Amino acid sequence: QVQLVESGGGLVQAGGSLRLSCTTSGRTFSIYHMGWFRQAPGKEREFVAAISLSATNTYYADSVTGRFTISRDNAENTLYLQMNSLKPEDTAVYYCAADINYGSNLYLQRTYDYWGQGTQVTVSS
Repeated sequence: QVQLVESGGGLVQAGGSLRLSCTTSGRTFSIYHMGWFRQAPGKEREFVAAISLSATNTYYADSVTGRFTISRDNAENTLYLQMNSLKPEDTAVYYCAADINYGSNLYLQRTYDYWGQGTQVTVSS
């Protein structure tokens, strides 16, 4: 079992920044890939970013490339998402997810085995 807990969400003005954290427990964090997804009201959950277990590779949705940065601290069992230049369309519940079976496509929700409960990010215009 893997437990994931997101934090760091909140209300911010457009152009501002937030850093989300996802703390993990239950298994060795460094042996699985991690991802961030988000779900806006009335929309399906979508991919935001992902990072390989060693942080060698990172992946981003086109909509956040150049503004968001995913990182991880394996010593602290924590995943991060630094979000800069936030826009109202970034408003959503953000979820972290863990892939413990080394799925081939980190862009897909079905690749991930465990999910956090989500943290709300609201960007005002």
